[in-house]
Amino acid sequence: MHAALVTAFDAPPRFASVDAPTPANDHEVVVDVLASGLHPRVRSQSDGSHYTSTDELPLVPGIDGVGRTSSGELRYFILEDTTMGAMAERTVIDLRRSIRLDDDADPVAVAAAMNPAMSSWVALRRRIDFKPGQSVLVLGATGSAGQLAVQVARHLGAAHVVAAGRDETKLADLRGIGADDVVSLAGEASEVAARLGKAAADVDVVIDYVWGQATAAAMVAIVTNRTDAGKPLSWIEIGSVGGPTADIPSAALRAARLSIVGSGQGSVPTRDFVAELPALAAEISSGALTTNARAVPLADVEAAWLSPATGERVVITP
Repeated sequence: MHAALVTAFDAPPRFASVDAPTPANDHEVVVDVLASGLHPRVRSQSDGSHYTSTDELPLVPGIDGVGRTSSGELRYFILEDTTMGAMAERTVIDLRRSIRLDDDADPVAVAAAMNPAMSSWVALRRRIDFKPGQSVLVLGATGSAGQLAVQVARHLGAAHVVAAGRDETKLADLRGIGADDVVSLAGEASEVAARLGKAAADVDVVIDYVWGQATAAAMVAIVTNRTDAGKPLSWIEIGSVGGPTADIPSAALRAARLSIVGSGQGSVPTRDFVAELPALAAEISSGALTTNARAVPLADVEAAWLSPATGERVVITP
């Protein structure tokens, strides 16, 4: 069968022939893969930079997707860390890490949105005690995950959502999908801090896809401008597009009732992720949560890997 194959961490995967997979136990089945998302997590898997990565090569990338079983069931699945990923004509899934989808579900839409939406959905439902009526700031709101986080926060009952990002065009569009206010992260640091201090000082929750120095500056701006320093502030770290480390002043932790937590693989048990899948898939299938998706044939995986970012979530379709 054919698959995307990574043979070097410094090169994109190529379209190649590989051995067909076989189940290892009674919980596993082979599925025909219909769609698998090219997420940032898949890129870091393929270049060996993700914190769960090993040095094992070759590998077939792809951490999740939509497939069809031999009995005709349509299933969304999450794979364990494996060298036999989802970007192939067939793969092996663990039924305990998958859910059945409605027969009319769009495989491309589900494969595009589940992973990026899952980050904020699970963060709000499993990492903190989020309550309807609270206010949320999304840092890094113009990426695919950030745009979905705006929708997820509103869908889960946020009374006020502030979206912050660097892409001015996309920021304007976020008002139409759930953002009450938008804040540009472009420009001088002092100007950005002033904008955040004005628009987001009193939020209850921050969903952070940025980290790095930008987060440190944002945290100081928000903490020092809060109307009530004793009002709890939950800061959920999910992504690190701004850098892997953030120099957070100790005063920021003492000057406000601030809690910093991470959300991701490890901090959230697999069983908790799986428990959230049916509800999330239902909202995506209904159109309540959406993202721009672009289907690309498996044979063109190398070109898709190297093509410039367009704001769409690429989905590989064998």
